[in-house]
Amino acid sequence: MPRADTRFPSIDALRAFEAATRLGSFDKVAVELAITASAVSKRVASLEHLIGTTLFDRSGRHLTLTAAGKEYAEQVRAALNQLASIGLHQRASQSVPRLRVLATPTFAREILVPRLKTFTDAHTEAEIEVVVAIPYLDMATPDADVTVSFGPRYAQGESPGNQPRAVAEPLLFEPVFAVASPTLVKQFRLKRPGDLIRESPKCPLLRCPLEPWEPWFAAAGMKASEPTRGVKLVDLGLSLEAAASGQGVALARASLASRWLARGELVDLFPVRSQPRDGYSLSVQQASSLALDFAQWLRRECAALEAASRVT
Repeated sequence: MPRADTRFPSIDALRAFEAATRLGSFDKVAVELAITASAVSKRVASLEHLIGTTLFDRSGRHLTLTAAGKEYAEQVRAALNQLASIGLHQRASQSVPRLRVLATPTFAREILVPRLKTFTDAHTEAEIEVVVAIPYLDMATPDADVTVSFGPRYAQGESPGNQPRAVAEPLLFEPVFAVASPTLVKQFRLKRPGDLIRESPKCPLLRCPLEPWEPWFAAAGMKASEPTRGVKLVDLGLSLEAAASGQGVALARASLASRWLARGELVDLFPVRSQPRDGYSLSVQQASSLALDFAQWLRRECAALEAASRVT
């Protein structure tokens, strides 16, 4: 029996390490395991951290096992082969298709989950897991088969500083408009865009780093800078919730604000629309048939939303 304080590495980390010993490149391992090279690197790094030793010499173009790595590779390969030979690990239940989707909180809550039943009804045999991550915060994100991210409309495979990134395709980039609660509209007599920046009475503008005000000001023909005071919310949904509760004016997108607008808790203030700097993009990390089906389904759903927002 293992000691009670023994810390076991994950099977995923061991598989990544074993594949790297054979292929000599994280990029090649990524292809074999159908994950990103970054995910492979993280798994191997977590393994090195756990056992407290370096397994690869990364100074050259190809990965080279250290002395400790060679010894560990033999043990890992033997252990994985032994695990694979156990009959119970080949149960029929393990053939159930699984899909993990990573999305931003507001997209998951306002767009994905309300429509998800149409996909799950067509894939009743599949196990679908939805996890969320906040895009503005510098936090480690979990691995996923499909990712919906929020950010600029990058060219494929590019990012700021020309750093490699997962290939992402634009998914939903809707026009941006100003919204507020009916009570706030009456309180500050909001009739034209200029009313948002007058000094008295000064209307509170809700700040969100994901949705800056300056592009909307420019679309409205106003020379105004980004607000520096007031409530700052690092989530589009929280910004809309704050606006609905009368705390200030927020910037919105039709698909995200539809629930509040339909209930009359928010009103579309002006006909001004600005083109978004950022939007939602789609990445498929694991190209299984289920992941590809999901990606195609989500493209159709978002295309319908974008078409509707152009009409309104």
